[in-house]
Amino acid sequence: MSQNQIVNKEDIVVRFAGDSGDGMQLSGTLFSDASALTGNDIATFPDYPAEIRAPHNTIAGVSGYQVHVGKSIYSSGDKCDILVAMNPASFKSNLKWAKKGATVIVDIDTFTTEGLEKAGYTADPFTEEFERDYTIIKAPVTSFTARIGEEQGIDKKTTEKCRNMFALGIIFFLTNKSLEQTNAYLERKFAKKPEIVKLNKAVLSEGYEYADKLEAIHSHIVSVATAEMPKGRYRNITGNVATAWGLLAASEKSGRRLFLGSYPITPATDVMVELAKHKSLGARVFQAEDEIAGICSAIGASYAGALACTSTSGPGLSLKSEALGLAVMTELPLVVVDVQRGGPSTGLPTKTEQSDLAQALYGRNGEAPLVVVAASSSANCFYWAFEAARIALEHMTPVILLTDGYLGNGSQLFRIPKMADLPTIKPRLATPNDPNYKPFYRDPETYARQWALPGMEGLRHRVGGLEKAPEGNLSTDPENHALMCRNRQEKVDRVANYIPEQEVQGNPDGDLLVVGWGGTSGALTLAVEEMNKEGKKVAYTHFNYICPLPKNTGDILRKYKKIVVCELNNGQFAGYLRTQFPECPMHQYNKIMGLPFEVGELKAEFNKILGE
Repeated sequence: MSQNQIVNKEDIVVRFAGDSGDGMQLSGTLFSDASALTGNDIATFPDYPAEIRAPHNTIAGVSGYQVHVGKSIYSSGDKCDILVAMNPASFKSNLKWAKKGATVIVDIDTFTTEGLEKAGYTADPFTEEFERDYTIIKAPVTSFTARIGEEQGIDKKTTEKCRNMFALGIIFFLTNKSLEQTNAYLERKFAKKPEIVKLNKAVLSEGYEYADKLEAIHSHIVSVATAEMPKGRYRNITGNVATAWGLLAASEKSGRRLFLGSYPITPATDVMVELAKHKSLGARVFQAEDEIAGICSAIGASYAGALACTSTSGPGLSLKSEALGLAVMTELPLVVVDVQRGGPSTGLPTKTEQSDLAQALYGRNGEAPLVVVAASSSANCFYWAFEAARIALEHMTPVILLTDGYLGNGSQLFRIPKMADLPTIKPRLATPNDPNYKPFYRDPETYARQWALPGMEGLRHRVGGLEKAPEGNLSTDPENHALMCRNRQEKVDRVANYIPEQEVQGNPDGDLLVVGWGGTSGALTLAVEEMNKEGKKVAYTHFNYICPLPKNTGDILRKYKKIVVCELNNGQFAGYLRTQFPECPMHQYNKIMGLPFEVGELKAEFNKILGE
C-alpha cells in the first residue's frame, strides 16, 4: 500500500450495528480502545435495545455502537463515515446515520430472502441510487468466519460469535490501524481458552486481509489525526465507572468509608457493579430488594458516619422520594446518583434523556430543598461525583447528581488524576463531649449542622422524620416549623457561596447566548465553535451547578437579548430559569427522542433565531 492512498482526516465517526448478540458493543469498545492507544481522542455512544432478546434479524433487536475518534473530540458525532451492518435489519435502521459518501460494510451472507423479509424489505435494498451515494463493501462475513471455524475444528455456535471480529478487521484496515492491541486483548480475555484466542485472532486477521485485497476501497483508507493532550496516564472510561471512581476518591479524601445501598436499574447498574469490585478500598455495597430499601440503608449508613450513596434512574428516583425527604429533614449527607433515561414510567430504559430535572428539584413532599448538580461528559462524571460528595459532607445535605444514559454508557479518554492533586474534603464532624452541641444548631456561615456519630462521647441525640426544634426536641409549634423550613432552605442557598461563578465561552459579546446543562455539553460546544468560525457571534454558558445556581447567573442572562436553552426534554431547565429570572426572555430548543443532540440540528436552530 502506497502512502499517497491514505486520506488524512481530523476525525471520523464509525458506527457498528447488528443483531443483539452480534458483538457490536464489544467491536465498538475494541476499536475505541485501539484508537485511544494509538493517540486518538475518543467519544463513544452505545445504542442498544431494551428487549433482552428481541426476535432474531428484526429491527427491534438491532444494537449499535458509535465511535468518534480524532484530534479533539467533544461528542460521539452526528452521522458516520463508516457503517458496519451485520444484517438487513441493522442496515435498514442505521443507514439514516450514515453520511452521503460513507463507506458501508455489510455481511452479504445475511441478506437472504428470509432476512430481507424480516427487516421489512420487499425489494433489493442495493439500488443504483444507493450505490451512487455510498461505497458498499459486500463482505461474506459469515461464510469466511464459518470456514475458519471448520478448519480449526470449532463448533458452529462458537464460531458464529466471532463474526464481529471479521468486520472489525475490515475497519482496522480502513482506518490504518494495527491489530496488535486487539490481539493482546484477546490473549488476556481468553487466557484459559487458547482455542478461542486462536479462532478470534484468525478471523480478525482474515477480515483485515480481505479488505487489503479489495482494490476498490484502497482510496477510502483514512489516517486520523492524533490528539494533543497533557502528559499523564489515560484510560477509556464510561461515565458510570467514572462516577464510581469519583465516589471512591471522595471517600479517601474525606476519611469516610464509602457505602452504596442500591437496587439494579438500567442504565445505572454499572455504578454499583464497579463499586462492588473495590472492597479493598473500603467500599461497601449493599444490593437491596428494592429502591426504597436501597436509599433507606444509605441513610442509616450516613447516620453511622459513612459517605453514603445510592444510585438509580428516573423510575427509581420516584420511589426514593419519601426517603429523600427523610434525608432532608434529618440533614444527613447523602449522594443520589440519577443516571437519567427516557420516561415517563418504564419509558425508554436504554435511551438517554434529561427527563428528571423537575423531579430532582421538586419531587418531594413539603418544603424539602437539596442540592442538584449535573455532570457534562463521561470523563467528568468522576469530578462531579467527587464534588457531589464534597458538598454533601461539608454542607450536611443530600445531593442529587444527574448524569444520563449517554454519559453513563458512553466513554471518553480520562486522564487519571493523582490523589494528591484532589482537594481535601472536610466532613462537618462534631467534637466529643462538646457542652454546646445541639443537633440542629448551625454554623453561622454555612447554616449546616454538625454531624454527631453514634458512640461519640456525650453527644447522644435524636434525629428523624418528625419536625424538631434546634435543640433536638420534637416540636409541632407553627413558628418553629416555619423557622426550620427557612433554615433548611438557607443552608442550600448558601452553598452558592462555595461554588465557582458561571463562565461564558465562545464570543462573550455574541448576539445569541446558548444555554445548556448536563450531558449536552459536547454537541453544544462544537456547534457554537463552528458558528463562530463561520463569522456568527454566539456565546455559550453550560450549567453543572443547578440548585443553587451560581451567584452570577442573573448577570449573565440579563446581558443578552437573545437566549436559547437547549435540553433533552420539553423545557424543564428553561422553566426553572424563568422562575428565577422572569425578566429574561428565552427561546427553547428541545429534543425528546431518546437520542443526543446533533451539531447540525443545533446550528440550524441557532441560525434561525439569529435571523429573527
